[in-house]
Amino acid sequence: MFDVFPENYADLLNKKVRHLTQLFDGIPHPEIDLFESPPSHFRMRAEFRIWHEQDEINYVMFDKLKKNAPIIINDFPRANRSIANLMQPLLIAIRENDTLSKRLFQIDFLSSSLGEVLVTLIYHKTLDEQWRNTATELQKLFNIKVIGRARKQKEILSEDFIMETFEVDNKTLEYQHVENSFTQPNATVCEKMLNWVVRHSNQSSGDLLELYCGNGNFTLALAKNFRKILATEVSKVSVKSARYNMKLNHIKNIEIVRLSSEEITQALNKEREFRRLEDINLDDYDFNTLFVDPPRAGLDEQTVKLAKQFERIIYVSCNPYTLVENIKMLGDYRVENMALFDQFPYTEHMECGVILVKTA
Repeated sequence: MFDVFPENYADLLNKKVRHLTQLFDGIPHPEIDLFESPPSHFRMRAEFRIWHEQDEINYVMFDKLKKNAPIIINDFPRANRSIANLMQPLLIAIRENDTLSKRLFQIDFLSSSLGEVLVTLIYHKTLDEQWRNTATELQKLFNIKVIGRARKQKEILSEDFIMETFEVDNKTLEYQHVENSFTQPNATVCEKMLNWVVRHSNQSSGDLLELYCGNGNFTLALAKNFRKILATEVSKVSVKSARYNMKLNHIKNIEIVRLSSEEITQALNKEREFRRLEDINLDDYDFNTLFVDPPRAGLDEQTVKLAKQFERIIYVSCNPYTLVENIKMLGDYRVENMALFDQFPYTEHMECGVILVKTA
């Protein structure tokens, strides 16, 4: 169930296109722009439970169709090559060292297209100085970054992030991707998503409000198309990373604030004042476009009401079912552009993008 089948990839992708078209039945839309994934080695993140049996340890995943039966993972061709090539040599080194293997619960991998790999070792024990010394040798041996986690404990041996780059509209953007925070799992498709939203917003006027901005993934790319951007995010780690990425790329027309969609709605409607906005004058903004990339639940009712104030909405969705519901709730908007980004090959998950333009 975790293998890849490149010979079937085109058929599976076409099946997604047909399914998405059916979901949008009754909502007029142009032809769907289709953005493929590499058929193998496409995931930049991977998480595995560790299965202990006598003196052996193995990576496992669990089959939900078979009452969560463990499946030993010896090869994982969905992972990018940096992770795939590291997995077994790393496991052998850990298996041969009691300090590293004892009570090891899970191993998480985070990688970049630049070849960096960050490995998080998660334990059911306290990590002591012996563990730190041994794990530091492991880090040097494989030229990786290692983090140890246990209950109420996080040991960073070098850094807790990796660096990624994307080519967007003939410009290189650099990103810090922090361990245990959200990043797009498929770098190739993410780059295509960034170029799509930039291309379809290049005639924009006024300013942009972005909700759920994460580490500034879309924010940095969109900055060139708007006078100013106000971006919001609730995660402290992501806000810090987004500000770091702004400085890294010398982008100065973005303000990032730690607010939820409900809070920014209250602020814009003058219903409530926030200390986190004390250095920002909302009246200085001429918002014309809204960008949202919400969680699977989509936009709540209050955020939909906020969205109705904008002439254009750029909506990236990891759940086309809630996307369709939100479009119906919005009412007087037409779908000007539409895309399917295959972030998750060999699954039923569909990442979509729509450009909505107000009609009344």
